[in-house]
Formats: sequence, structure tokens, C-alpha cells
Amino acid sequence: MTESVLVRVPATSANLGPGFDSLGLALDLHDDVEVELTGDDVQIDIDGHGAGEVDPGEGHLIIATMRRTFDLLGADQPKGIRLRCRNRIPHARGLGSSSAAIVAGVLAARAFSDAPGFGDVQVLELAARIEGHPDNVAPCLYGGFTIAYTEAGTSRAVTLPVHEKVRPVALIPDFRLSTEAARGLLPATIPHAEAAANSGNAALLVHALTQRPDLLMIATEDHLHQSYRAPAMPRTAELVQRLRSAGVPAVVSGAGPTILAFSGGSAQDSIASEVGTDWHIQPLNVDPAGAYVQFPETR
Repeated sequence: MTESVLVRVPATSANLGPGFDSLGLALDLHDDVEVELTGDDVQIDIDGHGAGEVDPGEGHLIIATMRRTFDLLGADQPKGIRLRCRNRIPHARGLGSSSAAIVAGVLAARAFSDAPGFGDVQVLELAARIEGHPDNVAPCLYGGFTIAYTEAGTSRAVTLPVHEKVRPVALIPDFRLSTEAARGLLPATIPHAEAAANSGNAALLVHALTQRPDLLMIATEDHLHQSYRAPAMPRTAELVQRLRSAGVPAVVSGAGPTILAFSGGSAQDSIASEVGTDWHIQPLNVDPAGAYVQFPETR
């Protein structure tokens, strides 16, 4: 059992257009969380996103997740936990900041408990249960391009290699949107024709991301959720439309309001020409490894 660990967790983009609650991509933008067991109370030091905003005590998502994981593993609850967080993932932007925190909390608690039989499959299931859906926690944990699914009520995921020409670009706005608010706009039912079209594009998207990036434009066309959420983020919806009209495969990242575009060739120039100064353009690579835990050398 160790007394401190460093957990690195990547940002993620879920849905990727038609892959609602199932497809996700890990991105090379990371939060670093140093976790130490102490004899004192909870102490949290944050550098970057969330500083001065998030709960500074037991209600912090990483702390709450660790407590829940300790209980599940039957481990003793430590009296004090100290977090030192270097947060690079923007909050409430659709880049999986909450999933990153949850995965970090579960992995840290597992490292402290050193519990046998609690592997990555169990980590995924617990993280998905806490988050409410697996589409962000799966790529955060496993890295790369993931397909999340449910088997007998349990969250599962597979990882596929991404084609080397896939170049994600995050367009991050200066405004936020909560996932709960975005989900509240979704209708209970949609027309059968839209569901069929969406299923076809989601299947094609798997092929496009892994083998045929030239098909990303049609494969990222969504019929299931983006248009319904547009009233909550009109600037995002309008920019997605402009980018797609310019030939750039662009989608709402997760619940938004960040946009994920795929660049290549002239697409990079089109992105720069369509995006205003109130959007941060951040080219990213796909993170193939996902979350990892680094132990002290003395462990």
C-alpha cells in the first residue's frame, strides 16, 4: 500500500456526432492529480481550471469518488486526503472534466487499497455508474477511440486504433453549458427514419475514424441530439453549421458547447477563417494510452 500517487487523466470528446452515449475519443489534454493520505482533514490545492470554484472539501468530485470506492472495496477510510490538482481540462465545456475527475478518484482509491480483483473492467463499471453513462469514462480510462456498450446491465467498452490522418481540433468557447441542461432538451422519442439514418452514420463513423478519414464528413452527420440541443448553445450550433458548409467535419463535443473538428489539408485553413476571436482553437492529438497511475520510486 502506498501513501501517495500521481494520476494523469485525459480530456475526452463523446458522441462524435451520431455516436450518442457510445462513441468517445481520448485527447492529449490532461489533468494531473497528486493524491496523498494524511492524518489531517481534506486539503485541496488547485492550479488551473476550477480554482476558487469547485468544492474545497468532502464534496469535491475526486474526494467523493475516492470515498465511494473505498467503501466498495471494503477498505478503511483515511482521515485526511490531500489533493494537488493541475487542471488543464476546461470545466463545463464538453471535454469530459467530470469523467476525468471520477476516473482519477477511482484509480487513486484502487492504488491505495491495492485490492485484488478490481481491474479496469471494474473501474469502468464504477466510473460509469457514478457519471451516469460510459461514453466519456471509457476513453478516459482506456485511451484512443472507444465504443461503450452495456452487457447485462453492466458497462463495457472496446478500443480501436485511430487512423494516423485523423487530426482533432477543439474549438473552446468562452461560455459554459452543463450536461444536465443539455440532456434536458432531448425528446423522449424521435422519428424512425432519423434513428435509422443515425445508426448508419454511427456505424460508418467507426470505419471513418479507423480506416477512411475521407468519410468523416458524412459519418459525423448527426440526427439524434445536436439539433435538439441547439437552443441552449446557438453560437455552437451556428459555428458547427458554418464549418460543415465549408467542408470541415465538425460536431458538438459531448454535451457542448465545445466543438470538435477534424482537420487535414485545407480544412485547417477553413477552421481558422470561420472561427471568431472568442473561440480558442486548440489542435490536439489522440491520446492512445488513457489514464495512468504513477507511484513514488520508493513504493
